Amino acid sequence: MGVMFIWGLNVVAVKFLIDYFPPVAMQSSRIFLAGLCALIVLYFLKDLRKLTRTEWRYTICAAIFGQLAHHSLLAIGLMETTASNAALILGLIPLATSIFAIIFFRDVLTWLRTVGIIFGFTGVAIVVFNSGPVDTVSRGDVLIFISMLAQAFSFIVIKKVTSTLSSRQMTAIMLLIGSMFLLVTSFIFEPGGFQEFKNGSVIVWSVFLLSAIFATGLGHILYNAAINQIGAGQTAIFNNFVPFFALIGSFFFLGEPIFLSQTIGFLFIVLGVLFGTGYLEDILKKRHIRKRQRPNEKESGNNRSA
Repeated sequence: MGVMFIWGLNVVAVKFLIDYFPPVAMQSSRIFLAGLCALIVLYFLKDLRKLTRTEWRYTICAAIFGQLAHHSLLAIGLMETTASNAALILGLIPLATSIFAIIFFRDVLTWLRTVGIIFGFTGVAIVVFNSGPVDTVSRGDVLIFISMLAQAFSFIVIKKVTSTLSSRQMTAIMLLIGSMFLLVTSFIFEPGGFQEFKNGSVIVWSVFLLSAIFATGLGHILYNAAINQIGAGQTAIFNNFVPFFALIGSFFFLGEPIFLSQTIGFLFIVLGVLFGTGYLEDILKKRHIRKRQRPNEKESGNNRSA
């Protein structure tokens, strides 16, 4: 829950930072610092080793989609939409990941998952069409949506490589490689952008460091630790709190209004994630198995007493 709180506020932090720094240059610096911190932590945890060629290929691919595409489009998109809208759209990441898993890993598409997919995308449609005075989709919302898809696809690549490589090491290396891609992109599209960094105030740099070190760097390590403790399925459900904390944070720190359409869209997205990721199906299956086991246990108990 602590990581979800940090990640929710991180969307607000990125929205705040792009008002002072060029978006891509800011993201490259932030992610490089995050990757460096993660690498240092893993060094002391003795969780580092050489990567194979296949692992390098998957890691670079994940960096292209999960860092370069996701973070650059996220920062640019936030220049033309609100942090609350962005957070709600990003709330579709678990659902989009589930859809990619159906496509690439041939996961079963059940009717409950189909309902969840419909709910999730209906929620985003409600948000992007009714979040302001004019019922139109902003360019920023479209860019955020594409960045969400890029992040979801990167998780599919990460799933492939983490079958042999530590997820923590993969995350640290991916962050560093992604920051290099973002740096090159910044030099191309934002020449002289790093000169604007000298104009940052103490508050701006404090937000930058907190976002880089705690949200992006240590946040991913803590998230992976949570997966080890309570499982991937249980941990993934907590992602539904990210849009909630981002909505609250954008209201208090950025003064963004919370529209009724955003609240309704949030509920649809949460339902979509619960249904579409197969989480509710797993719960129903477990309950069904328990019900079937109870009569068997009673029968075995009666036989022993007899």
